[in-house]
Formats: sequence, C-alpha cells, structure tokens
Amino acid sequence: MAFTGTVDTDSVSSSANKDAVEVKDTVITHVEAESEKSQSSLEKVGEYKIIRARDADITFAFMEEHDSLVPEITPVQEKKLRRKVAWIIISLTASIDFLLYSDKATLSYASIFELWDDVHLTQNRYNNSNTLFYVGYIIGLMNLIWVQKFAIRKVMVLMCVSWTVIIFLHCTAYNYQGIYALRFFLGFVESIAVPTLNITMTQFLTPEEKNAYAPIFYTSCIGCGVFVSLIAYGILHAHTVVHIWKLFIIIIGGMTFLMTIVVFLVYPSNPTDAKFLSAEEKVWVIRRVQRTSHSSIEQKTIKKYQVIETFKDPVTWLFCAFFLCQQLANNLTYMQNILFKNIGHTSNLDTTIVSIVSGGFASVLAAVATIFLLYKKNFTAFSVVFWTIPSLAASIAMVAITWGKNIALIAMLCLASPLFGVPWILMFSWNVTSCAGYTKRVTRTGLVMFWYCISNIISPQLWQDRDAPRFIPAWIVQIVLSFFFAPSLALVIWFILRRRNKIRLEKLSQSTEKDGIVQYEGENISASGAQLDLTDLENEFFIYPL
Repeated sequence: MAFTGTVDTDSVSSSANKDAVEVKDTVITHVEAESEKSQSSLEKVGEYKIIRARDADITFAFMEEHDSLVPEITPVQEKKLRRKVAWIIISLTASIDFLLYSDKATLSYASIFELWDDVHLTQNRYNNSNTLFYVGYIIGLMNLIWVQKFAIRKVMVLMCVSWTVIIFLHCTAYNYQGIYALRFFLGFVESIAVPTLNITMTQFLTPEEKNAYAPIFYTSCIGCGVFVSLIAYGILHAHTVVHIWKLFIIIIGGMTFLMTIVVFLVYPSNPTDAKFLSAEEKVWVIRRVQRTSHSSIEQKTIKKYQVIETFKDPVTWLFCAFFLCQQLANNLTYMQNILFKNIGHTSNLDTTIVSIVSGGFASVLAAVATIFLLYKKNFTAFSVVFWTIPSLAASIAMVAITWGKNIALIAMLCLASPLFGVPWILMFSWNVTSCAGYTKRVTRTGLVMFWYCISNIISPQLWQDRDAPRFIPAWIVQIVLSFFFAPSLALVIWFILRRRNKIRLEKLSQSTEKDGIVQYEGENISASGAQLDLTDLENEFFIYPL
C-alpha cells in the first residue's frame, strides 16, 4: 500500500544497529534484524526498501501532496476515465505515428511520380537510401538518454521541429546524394519517436490496455497507406509547374508542421502535467497504472544496476532476436508500390488504388485484433502467431504462383505486406509492459530498436535489381526468418514469463505486499514498490502480462 504517511524508523535502527542502513543513489538496501525477537517486532518494517526521493518515481511528490485528498475512484468514474484517457492518448500518439510513417514513406509514394528521374535514383540507390535511413536511426538511438534525463514533452517538441524542417528540405534535393543525406538525418531524428510514444502510452494505460490498443495504434501506419494514397491519387491530376513529387512532400510536410504545433500545446511528459486531466483524474490515472503494473511511471535518474540487469535478462535478448528476424520483411512495405507495377504493369493510378485497398483491409483486421485483446487477457503471444499466418501463407504463394497470374499475385501481395505490422507492434508493446524499472524499460527499448535498425539496414539489400521482377531470395528470407522463426520466439517468451508468474503467484498467495521507504524532505515516507522504481526482477509482486 502506498502513501500511508511518515514511518517511524527509530525502532528499526535500535533493533538492527549491528547492520547499518546504507542509502545510496542507486542501491536499494534491506533493513535486517539479527535476533528472533527483533524479527518479530519488525514484521512490518524489517524488510523496507529505502531510497532517496530523486530515485523514486517522478510522481512521488505529486502524490504525496494530493493522494490523501482524493477518494477512491468508483466503477462508474473509472469506466469514464478509462475511455477518456484511451481516446486522448491513443489519438494523440497514433496521429504522431501516422505522420512519422507518412514522412518515412514519402520516397515510396514519390517513386510513382518523376522523383527517380529528377534525382537519378535506381533500384539499388533507392535501397541504399532506405538503408541509410536506418543507419541514421541506429545512431540516433543514443538520443534515448535525453528521454530519461529531460521532460518527454520538451524532447518531443524538439524532435518534431527538426523532423518538419528535414521533410521540407526534401524539396531541395536534385541528386541521389542529397536524398541519401536527407534520409540519414530523418532517421537520426525519428529514432526516438516510437519508443517515446510507447513510453507515454505506458504512463497512462494499464499493461492490459496498452497491449490491447497496440493494433489500433498501428493502424496509424497501415492506415497511412489509405490516406496518403488518396493524396497521391489526387495530385496525379494536378496541373502545376511544380513537380508532382515536390507538391506531395510539401503537403506531407505541412501536415507535420501542424502536428508540431499540437505537440507543443498538449503533449504530456507524464500524468502529473497532462492538461486534459483534472488534479483528481491525475491521481486516479497514477493509482490505476501503478497498481496494475507494479511499476514506476517515470524516473529521471539513470540507474546503472538496471542497465546491467537488462543485459542479463534472457527475455531481453529473445525480444531482440524477434525484431532482428521479423523486420527483415520491413522493406516489403516500401517495395509494395514498385512490386504492384512489376506484377501487373499497372498505371500509377491503379497502383494507388491497390494501396488504398491493401491498407484499408489491414486496418480493419488491426481493429479486430484490438477488440479481441480487450476482451481476452494474456493472449498477446498467441495473437502474434495468429496474425503472422496470413503473411506466411501469402509469401509462400508469392514464390509458388506462376508469374503472369497478376490478380492472384497482387492479392497475395496485399495480404503479405501490411499485416505483419500487427505482430510487430504487439511485440513492441509487450516488450515495454513485460519489464519494470524506468531505466530498464528505456534500456530494453533501446536494445530492441538497435536490432530493429540492424534488420532494416539489411532488409533493403535483399531486394536487388538482379532478382527482379520476382525477388525470390527476399521472399525466402522472409518466409523462414520473419514469418516462421520470429513468431516462434514469441511463444518461447510466453513460456518463460508464464513460468515466472507461476512461481510469483504461489508466493503472493502466502504473503502481502510490503511497503518501502522514500526519504523525502527529511522524512521517511511509506511507498509502494511502484513508487520505489523497482525492476520486474526486484519486485516479487510484479506479474508479467502474457
């Protein structure tokens, strides 16, 4: 139980004076009693974890001031709050992700205009530009340190401003070297966006809600194909002296600029400064997130021991292996429009129409995935496997179907291309919710994004000119590693976490959660494990979402 007031630790000191209580910045110690009598008298305080306020959850001071003034939330109020928070947070983060994906896909859509001729792109140079995007991305991951050191809102505003400028600068490119440079810096700036958006969702949503809403969040990517294709379809009819691909980028850049203004005005660093919540609602959000996750919301001290624990935890490397293997298929997203043209020798207009149908179909299925997970708890791993099956089957068909059967090939491409993003976002969300300790979460997120980038550096190089028009080697790599081996790793993670939960649940049935102590303004304040910013391996009350 959290925030029960000031704790008298004099008895702890007197009965355990042989074992000094040492409080360090990032080391949590246990007060121990030596005699049987001491153990009995210290039943409730003998195992307190003691930390300083700066090492506690960032919401600690806010809750110390407001928690006692706010009553417990009623079921009716919680239902209303849950809907409000989900609507605002998912809409805000998904809108930002939508524009990130639109910006990232500008070259793919501009490829059906005259961009390639204007900047002298070839298939291999186009592949190189996508690879350089992820080279910038992987270097930019070091910026995650600013996510922990500074307010998330400020980091997001700076990212959006830089990102908007780079998008508009695409219009100035006149050769492929310029495209190379712009894609590199776009990746460098965007690298922290998706991790930060996921951290924000974790701050406001329970683990079950976060995992369930992940597919809806991902519709911002696959649904982007519908919206951006409509823009592309419309400007194909434009009569202007400005080259169509530049007009296309100006439109996308303008949307990005408007989103930057929205981020500046309303994006929260955490629930304590959310402008769309009252003080009472902020307390309720913090309570429900910490009680369900048994984890901190935000913490600004980088804790070395949590970094070390992240590297030692085998689950971390299983998530990394998943992203390394699964994202070898990611360049299929950027190749889709080119493949449409190769398969059926379709016109630019036909290509955009097919992209709309493909993206719309995938968006509907992503909504179905969310609805299922909202009603069925702990089915994340099995959902990853289930939503990979269509991509696996369609990829096999792309290799097996006789070349020339255009309708069948286009149908299989529509099935293979967008749907594998649903398992991707489910695993990314699960990666965040299946660990605790703010530094550990940020570190693990950085590690999986590192291997995500390595995979995306490799992925474009699988699609070589010499393999056109079928690109059989690329499809075989995707079949074996992306759509078979990767989802198998999700089941391995499920098995390990389920075994940990079984052991913990047995202990929980025989004990009650113990408080810890936060040293705040010269007093020792009782706090929960979530407020202490413990990792999932430290906190025996942390139950892994499955």
